Amino acid sequence: MKLLAYAPIKLSLLLILGILLGYLFPVPLGYSFCFLLISMFVLGYIFVQKKNLGLGFELAAAITVIFLGIFSFTESQPINHDSHFSKITETSPPLLQVKIYDVLKPNTFSQSYLATVLRVDGKKTTGNILVNQPIDSTSNSFQVDDELFIRSKILDIKSPLNPHQFDFRKYMGHFGVYHSVRLTDENSFSSPDPSRTLIGHAQQLRSNIIKKLSQEQFGREQLSIIQALLLGERDTISQETYTNYVDAGAVHILAVSGLHIGILLLLIQFLLRPLNLLPHGRILVLTISVVLLWGFAFLAGLSPSIIRACTMFSFVAYAMYLNRPSNSFNILALSMFFILLAINPNLLFQVGFQMSYAAVFAIVWIYPLLQQWWFPKNKIVRYLWQLLSVSVAAQLGVLPISLFYFHQFPGLFFISNLLIVPFLGLILGMGILIILLSLLEIAPRPLIWFYNEVIGLMNKMVGWIAEQEAFVLKSISFDNVQLFLGYLIIGTLIYSLTNVAYKRVMYFLGFVLIFQLYVIFQNYTSGDKEEAIILHQVKNSVLFHRNGHTLNVMTSDSATAIRLFENYRVQERIDQVNYAPLKNSYTIEGRSLLIIDSTGVYTQAEPNSMYVITQSPKINLERFIQQSLPKEIIADGSNYPSYVERWKQTCLKHKIPFHYTGEMGFYVFK
Repeated sequence: MKLLAYAPIKLSLLLILGILLGYLFPVPLGYSFCFLLISMFVLGYIFVQKKNLGLGFELAAAITVIFLGIFSFTESQPINHDSHFSKITETSPPLLQVKIYDVLKPNTFSQSYLATVLRVDGKKTTGNILVNQPIDSTSNSFQVDDELFIRSKILDIKSPLNPHQFDFRKYMGHFGVYHSVRLTDENSFSSPDPSRTLIGHAQQLRSNIIKKLSQEQFGREQLSIIQALLLGERDTISQETYTNYVDAGAVHILAVSGLHIGILLLLIQFLLRPLNLLPHGRILVLTISVVLLWGFAFLAGLSPSIIRACTMFSFVAYAMYLNRPSNSFNILALSMFFILLAINPNLLFQVGFQMSYAAVFAIVWIYPLLQQWWFPKNKIVRYLWQLLSVSVAAQLGVLPISLFYFHQFPGLFFISNLLIVPFLGLILGMGILIILLSLLEIAPRPLIWFYNEVIGLMNKMVGWIAEQEAFVLKSISFDNVQLFLGYLIIGTLIYSLTNVAYKRVMYFLGFVLIFQLYVIFQNYTSGDKEEAIILHQVKNSVLFHRNGHTLNVMTSDSATAIRLFENYRVQERIDQVNYAPLKNSYTIEGRSLLIIDSTGVYTQAEPNSMYVITQSPKINLERFIQQSLPKEIIADGSNYPSYVERWKQTCLKHKIPFHYTGEMGFYVFK
């Protein structure tokens, strides 16, 4: 099937290209608007002047859509507007009035919120900010729509401090958030009567539903899964259960997203089938289906992922109303175009958006081909084959993305999908019924018991599949080039299987060869690489020495250091990791590197040596500098911040280069 023959697909691809160009090559908002106006003027001029619209019109239209993508991305970044709070702040620290619009999952140290900055020092502003509340704070937690007054210094969100560490700054940038504030009991107070939004009402309803469900006789693990399945609330799932779902290839079940909304749509369409016999029945079915989808979205709190999924499947419902299979690609492309243009272009860079559309496009494209390849006569075998076909198609669609972001592949994904997905519609339908009955306080205990047993059985099946560790492929190195080549391989494979021809097969084999050569090249260059790095970790000292595919880790606490280098090991294709205690001195590139630990004892070396200060030693740094004449001083994360600040000022006074890993990140010896 020639996908590029469809105009909506071409428009969506051009819009995506424009968004990517706006992301990679930022331009001022005014310039991007001018470029869009000029391109629209040229397009209108060609349309008016030429009766036969040919290549010139198509080229002008393509350029216009690209500039539309650039402008929409640039305009969607709050920091590009003059009213952004970072451009208005005058006092230090400023008084911020913020309104919470999302509650993030808490970590060990803090509870975080995303908030819109309404005012700074009384002046109206725009922009979003990350609000961090220490976990030991005595303040109550906050909800969506709460308004707070905070007097605090505005901080930039930090880039990762260690190599190949999760880039939280980049991740938050995809939400238009670049700054943060620290919330304490002393620097803030809440507004007594904040205004309410639709999302706030939806979140409040979800909180009430969770409270009602917690009063029913569900097991702890079962309740956490029910909340994730039906309400998108995953904070209460234990790490062991979540890991089981990941290893079994069933983690998508725990996120209310495209899978749930798609199954719910099919269930609604099935229940409303008799209405098709009425005059204008199909329009009635379409209307009721869309209303019920968004009703479920409201029950689940109108989270961004649910809004995205409901928008996409509202278009899919329209495609089902048209009853033209050839329109499936058009409708999906139109939904993508609408979501990126009207809702948020930043969604393009979010994993959930990418995986949802990759899976749905793959199912629409690959599933019919698999059914044409084999169509069993036996109804049971046919049903199982259809389920397997959907699972394989979806997995092929998301495989490169999964390897790129998560570096693992669940080999038994088809078993978990065959065992769970066929019953997911029943599980969702029964769960929604229980929610409604619980809100009315008339949920029968036998139904609660039965649903609790069903969820418990599902957890056991997932746990059993996850225990087959030989089939869970982990720590797979997969970069952006492999991501691109992976989709080319999958695309040309499907393309060649639709109509086996010499040229098509050669395309497929050619991309496979390029992929293999790239992997060989990467392994070769990795084996020829050597570097030494001091990493940042609070209360610990870690020194890496990487020699080819071997990584030597010198640390005072190997148990806590392991989480620092796991991503590094995978991305850099490390085969062997060796541990050793941190010594007092090393020689790197012919230069001495000396370690000063908590004892404060150090070995005298020739001038221009480098020193690493660890474990907050009580030394007179000024006298040390006068005696040792160091070339550079490095302080790692094991030191007290107050000590580091004092050492920094001393080094600045004596014009000695000073590197603190807590501010400047890891240190690489060159």
